[in-house]
Amino acid sequence: VQLQASGGGLVQAGGSLRLSCAASARTSSNNGMGWFRQAPGKEREFVAAIGWRGINTAYAESVKGRFTISREYAKNTVYLQMNSLKPEDTAVYYCATSRSSVGGTSVREYQYWGHGTQVTVSS
Repeated sequence: VQLQASGGGLVQAGGSLRLSCAASARTSSNNGMGWFRQAPGKEREFVAAIGWRGINTAYAESVKGRFTISREYAKNTVYLQMNSLKPEDTAVYYCATSRSSVGGTSVREYQYWGHGTQVTVSS
């Protein structure tokens, strides 16, 4: 079971980044996927999720209208397109595989986690 997140970096406020999460076929095909983030001194928080069919999505209020989650089955990859980035978006971003076919909003609903990728937004 492997999840590899990439695409993080340093960007100015208002800029964009696209995160990618490559998953092994065995773990991702029938499962919901999600993105979470964790800033220093804070708990890990939900960002976005997508169901196994790629139709149903969910977003944290703080990122609605700015972030878009999608998945590409041929590559077993989930993306997080982040636009209009703000300094408060600075965190380590983690992708995870849900225990079910839906993408939930709670950490406890996810079984496998990647190592995370750092996103830093400067003001």
